[in-house]
Amino acid sequence: MTSVAGPTAQALALAGQALSLSNPNPRVGCVLVAADDREIGRGHTQRAGGPHAEVMALRDAAARGDSTVGATAFVTLEPCSHHGRTPPCCDALIAAGLRKVVVATSDPNPLVAGQGLERLRAAGIEVELLPPDSAEARAARELNIGFFSRMVRQTPWVRMKAAMSLDGVTALANGESQWITGEAARADGHAWRARACAVITGIGTVLEDDPMLDVREVPATRQPHLVIVDSRLETPPTARLFQTPAPGLTRKLFVYCATADAQRQAALEQQGATVIPLPGSNGKVDLAAMLRDLATVREVNEVHLEAGHKLNGSFIREGLVDELLLYVAPQLLGTGGSGIASWGPLQSLDQRLNLRFGPVEPVGGDLRILARVQGRDAFLHP
Repeated sequence: MTSVAGPTAQALALAGQALSLSNPNPRVGCVLVAADDREIGRGHTQRAGGPHAEVMALRDAAARGDSTVGATAFVTLEPCSHHGRTPPCCDALIAAGLRKVVVATSDPNPLVAGQGLERLRAAGIEVELLPPDSAEARAARELNIGFFSRMVRQTPWVRMKAAMSLDGVTALANGESQWITGEAARADGHAWRARACAVITGIGTVLEDDPMLDVREVPATRQPHLVIVDSRLETPPTARLFQTPAPGLTRKLFVYCATADAQRQAALEQQGATVIPLPGSNGKVDLAAMLRDLATVREVNEVHLEAGHKLNGSFIREGLVDELLLYVAPQLLGTGGSGIASWGPLQSLDQRLNLRFGPVEPVGGDLRILARVQGRDAFLHP
């Protein structure tokens, strides 16, 4: 008989193909196996509003001319049971005459959360939910860390990106920073940018660098939204970030501010921005409230924080960073420049931010380090 690990592992690989495609929907893969152990269909979630993984696999089976009656579906996330942008996947699986559905992990969405499994069982389909500590279940949740974060914590997963020298310098004292890392690292950074629902930067970066902050170095089927933290609404309406990122691709632009200015707001809105006042107690944008708004109102799963040392420091100081994505160049740039984040000075080592190293891999001539803030992913491991 077919082992669970084989088709489920293949379904996970398929889900990875939706990494920068399916937002804000979760990344899901599905493999259909006939009673004689033949694979008869496979698919992954398409762009929001398009077919989910289960429907794509059923369509694949139909295109091959294979019957799905009595087959088993291996899917990485509990099939949806509600009408969202598309009809429930449970109904499609039931109509296909499946005998069994193997699910890597349950869906944290309150609109699903076990109801999909029960709906399948009620239709007479055998359902197997893999143990939550199995490698497949953990991989399925990790692949959708932003989606789980939005559903469980009502806040996106915040990944802070920085490129720096070996001695921790991200820019010289005169502001020069292009380029510390090489082309391969920059392309890799764009790939991580592409998988995010939104890129966050600050007004300092906008005024100093006039960046576009779009995905250019890797193929893109969608552009992440752009979020500007701009307390005094200083974003110039002529900024390059208002330019169309790429032919046929659009993105939403959100400007969060702390000070009301009807004239400046109107100028930005004429350029297509959505201006959202969220003042905090310090006269600046309430960053925690901004993240909650991004999750609960804008359906943002993962955010790619690509900002200067001041805004990075504010995020760290307020305990809002979940993970660091660091590109380290084999260079020494000396004292006087900017670091990753301005925060502190600390009075005790007890105040330090403790991280856990993830993969450390060479990218071209540089190193990519993924480091997770300890305890921030507790919601991911029930």
